[in-house]
Amino acid sequence: MSMSQVEAFYEREADDRFLPSACTRGPWDADSQHAGPPAALLALAVEERPGGRPDMRVARLTYDIMRPVPIRPLTVTTRLLRAGRSVELVEVALTPDGGQEVMRATALLMKTAPDSVPQVSPGRQVPGPGTVSEKAFFPVPWDQGYHTAMEIRFAGGSFLEPGPATAWMRMRVPLVAGEEITPLSRVLTAADSGNGVSAALDFHRYVFINADLSVNLHRQPEGEWVCLDARTMVDGAGIGLAESALHDEKGPLGRSTQSLYVAERT
Repeated sequence: MSMSQVEAFYEREADDRFLPSACTRGPWDADSQHAGPPAALLALAVEERPGGRPDMRVARLTYDIMRPVPIRPLTVTTRLLRAGRSVELVEVALTPDGGQEVMRATALLMKTAPDSVPQVSPGRQVPGPGTVSEKAFFPVPWDQGYHTAMEIRFAGGSFLEPGPATAWMRMRVPLVAGEEITPLSRVLTAADSGNGVSAALDFHRYVFINADLSVNLHRQPEGEWVCLDARTMVDGAGIGLAESALHDEKGPLGRSTQSLYVAERT
């Protein structure tokens, strides 16, 4: 496999081409990425879209995860679907070398006008990251991956306890080598972990794989830490839903959801 050796999730080879590092490796398959870093990579492509207006901000990102994202060079494609005065719609997709499209996202951007309306948003509702300690990731059979590239502190629950959990997450490495981490990248790198931190079933006996991810943001994230106040619900027919209230140290900033395929391990 082709893999970057840099201390970042990706190395940029061209404007639209990226080489993943071992930091992207997920906990289940040595050849596949955790979906958080590629979700953040697609969000970065939205921010870097040609002709993007500075007064537009991402309000929603909806991802379809068609198949596992391999640890191979990736090409990002960007397409403008709609350019209105107040709303913009952008589609971005991710394709590995020699493979089919693995992930696609539609981004809804809205025009911003600072201080144009009264702000309505509660303050912080969960204990801050400075008040809680780091807890171990569940056992992973390789030394380097997403589990080592992220710092995780639980204000409630843990990876090893089934049920709702409140987890603060911080990137230990940049998304792209040599480039500043954007606030949106920090949220998307973490948001796909909601079903993992709030696992309702024993992950040794069951799989609960998300086939999508939707993230709504009502304000711009601030700081290095992102909190997932997460819970998972599962129907006996094998469909689940993980939902997370998203916070930073200032307070709530949005919400994410994941549709889950749930089945007994074979």
